Amino acid sequence: MTITLITGANKGIGFETARQLLDLGHVVYVGARDAERGEKAAATLGARFVQLDVTDDTSVQNALATIGAAEGRLDVLVHNAGILANGDLDGPAALRAFDTNAVGIVRVTEAALPLLRKSSNPTVVTVSSSAGSFWAVNNPERPEYHLPLALYSASKTAATMLTVQYAKAQPGIKFNAIEPGTTATDMTADFGIGRPVAESAAFVVRFATLGADGPTGTYQDENGVLPW
Repeated sequence: MTITLITGANKGIGFETARQLLDLGHVVYVGARDAERGEKAAATLGARFVQLDVTDDTSVQNALATIGAAEGRLDVLVHNAGILANGDLDGPAALRAFDTNAVGIVRVTEAALPLLRKSSNPTVVTVSSSAGSFWAVNNPERPEYHLPLALYSASKTAATMLTVQYAKAQPGIKFNAIEPGTTATDMTADFGIGRPVAESAAFVVRFATLGADGPTGTYQDENGVLPW
C-alpha cells in the first residue's frame, strides 16, 4: 500500500486529490488545521485524519509522529495547504502568507523526511501556482497578468524555489512543483473563474503517482515545464 499525506485536504483540490488517490488504493491521511472539518472530510472519504496546521511546529511534528507510529513510513507527501492572501497588503498579512504558503513547506518537509527516506519510491508534490511565475504575470496573454495577488504570487514563487532546492538536496526523493490549473474553489470564488476541481486534482494525482524513474526538480503545468 502507498501511504500518502495531503495537507489542507478537508476541501477543494486537496479533498478531491484524496478521493482520487483513495480510488487508486492509497492509504490517505487528510491533514487539516480544523479538527472538526478534517474529521468530517476524512469520514466522508473513508480516509484517515491528522490534525495538521502548517504554521504550527508542534502540530506538524505531532502529525508526522502519528503517521510514523501507525505506518512506519511515508510514500507520498502533497503540499496543498495554502491561502490566497488577497486582503490588506501589510507586514502581518505578508508574514501570514509566507508562513502558510512557503514556510509551511519547510516545516512539513523537514518533519516528513525521516519517513520519506523509508519509502521505496518517495514522492513530494507542491501545489504551487503559475501566479508565482515572472513569465506568466508579465505576459498580457496569461490570466495571471490581470490578478493583483502580490502576496500569493510572491509566496508561491518561494514555494516553487523551495521545491527545486529540496530536489537538489534530497536526490533520493522526487520533488516537483505544479500548477494544477485555474480551479473553481472557495479561493477563486471572488474572481468567478476556474474549472471543475476533479480536473485539477487529476493533475496533482499524476505527480503523486510517479514511478521510480519519474522527474524531479521540475515546475510544470499540463502543457509541460513552466517558464518562471
